[in-house]
Amino acid sequence: MTVLSNKRITDLPTKADAVRFKPGFGQRYIVTVDTEEEFDWTKPIARDGHTLHSVARLARFQEFCEAKGVCPIYLVDYPIITSPTAVEILRNAVAAGKAEVGVQLHPWVSPPFDEEVSQFNSFAGNLPTELERVKFRNLRDAIENAIGKAPLMYRAGRYGVGPNTADILSDGGIAVDTSVRATFDYSTGGGPNFRDFPITPYWIDRTKGLMELPLTTVYWGLLRQFGTALYARMWRVPRLRGALARIGMLERIPLTPEGVTIEEALRGIDIAIDMQLPVLVFSFHSPSLAPGFTPYVRNEDDLDALYDWFRQAFAYLERRGVRPTKVSELIDAVALA
Repeated sequence: MTVLSNKRITDLPTKADAVRFKPGFGQRYIVTVDTEEEFDWTKPIARDGHTLHSVARLARFQEFCEAKGVCPIYLVDYPIITSPTAVEILRNAVAAGKAEVGVQLHPWVSPPFDEEVSQFNSFAGNLPTELERVKFRNLRDAIENAIGKAPLMYRAGRYGVGPNTADILSDGGIAVDTSVRATFDYSTGGGPNFRDFPITPYWIDRTKGLMELPLTTVYWGLLRQFGTALYARMWRVPRLRGALARIGMLERIPLTPEGVTIEEALRGIDIAIDMQLPVLVFSFHSPSLAPGFTPYVRNEDDLDALYDWFRQAFAYLERRGVRPTKVSELIDAVALA
């Protein structure tokens, strides 16, 4: 019988939990891809009705990253890892050492299908412990069997970690969780609240070697040091958030090409560098690699803009001396003492 610890990803870390890296590591960045099926984002979550048309576009993105010296980390869910096309693209890239694959659990499309499909249950951490564990394990094992390498990174779909997720990940050999979307609050839909969480890497469970690598979101503007307190209070008046951003007072900038301009992203990169953040975490959804499947890429011009966003971001990071890295390098670079 598995003995559960009291370590929870949903608990705020302390300063003593901070992860330190070996001298010379400097500042690095990773590119994570929420690699998933396409579905209508405006409709209720369902087990059926999804498609996989954008899967073939992974090959172009992989070639793009290879040309830039970037090793993308594909966080794949069950429909992706059971797609022969996706497996062929990802397995070859991983075998060549030019990509890595991790786990992204969308419980509503991951067997066994024992729970009612609902918004609450779409956050895997809300499921009964053993059901969350079995869904994770089935997906994790399917990835290792298909790709030929055990995944080391995890991101919960919809960032939906729960009180038992840390134990499940540790038992499954996961070394890095990247489910915490710092400064965001999903509690109104039944999910976790990460509003007060840091963006710096920290230990969830040092004894088990489980690290948290939050997605990078920073506040920019004259009021940025008050961002956490002010932004939360303005959720009822989104127009005020927009007004403060336009006049340079306060803006929340996640490092993603989805809904964030390159000008905003470069400001965010500057803030993260000035904060001496050791690892900048970029993210986006794989259906954005083809037009028509997300609100962010509606046509080929939007798709060209997405690639140009990454092209400019990578070039700027290089000029600022921030190098790309990957999960295996992060683990090796951790200072244990």
